[in-house]
Amino acid sequence: MRFFIVDDSPAIRAMLANIIEDQDFGTVVGEAEDGSEVYSDILEAKDIDILLVDLLMPNRDGLETIREISPSFTGKVIMISQVESKELIGEAYRLGVDYYITKPLNKLEVSSVIKKVCENLLLQKSLVDIQRSLNMIPGFKTKTKTPKSTLSIVGAGKDILFELGIISESGNKDLLDLLCILYEHEQNGVKEIPPLKDLFEEIMKKRLGVNASAAEIRKEVKAGEQRVRRALQQALEHLASLGLTDYSNPKFEHFSSSFFDYTQVRMKMLELEGKTEICANPPRSNIKKFMQALYMEARKSINS
Repeated sequence: MRFFIVDDSPAIRAMLANIIEDQDFGTVVGEAEDGSEVYSDILEAKDIDILLVDLLMPNRDGLETIREISPSFTGKVIMISQVESKELIGEAYRLGVDYYITKPLNKLEVSSVIKKVCENLLLQKSLVDIQRSLNMIPGFKTKTKTPKSTLSIVGAGKDILFELGIISESGNKDLLDLLCILYEHEQNGVKEIPPLKDLFEEIMKKRLGVNASAAEIRKEVKAGEQRVRRALQQALEHLASLGLTDYSNPKFEHFSSSFFDYTQVRMKMLELEGKTEICANPPRSNIKKFMQALYMEARKSINS
């Protein structure tokens, strides 16, 4: 098994690493002293099976970290904390934590919990291997089709945002979260894209948790929409620049018409050429159209 440990105490990280390696549970392939250093793409790159994360950390706590990675992290999570609040423990389990260990750490308890999690993971992997072996038998196919993981849709979305030149924009996190929500809706049989206000509220409720007030959610919804609109303006400028360099650029031809209205792209091209004045209040990009295009492109990518 491959482990990643997140705790602001070097002594705790060292103790956990020693237990894991002394008991031959696996290898610690990554550590961090704060949740703000942990993202799903990092865990994916390191192929993490089990994440051990502290609840209380200075910049981003354990619950916030779980909310950040939960749309795409498929491994197991063990939370560690000296806090014994039933409310916080319940919130941790609602977010998908598999086990909750209280501090001060007891070596026997930690070993027992990690052993259980490892056994559960091995069992899951064995079942997947058995199903794969059965599917290789001529004439035998299991009826159920394994759905594409949320991680796949996120990866495809990141590739598209990179092509659009906005992977480093602050709004890309909001766009990827919206993408995950749309994917989850489709898996639950919902085909139509809900109103954007509802989608933004859904992702903000996940980020802020069940204790967030309506005012806090409204504030974050407004901030998220502003981040997305800024990202869309950057994507529009990126595509317009491509069109000015080479009007027959395949990327320009494909993305400019599917993600934006052509008149907007043309206006931006004229603006970049200096043939029109820079508009202080440019026309708003259609977020819903952009999300529909992003989702269709991502779905096409993971199905190809």
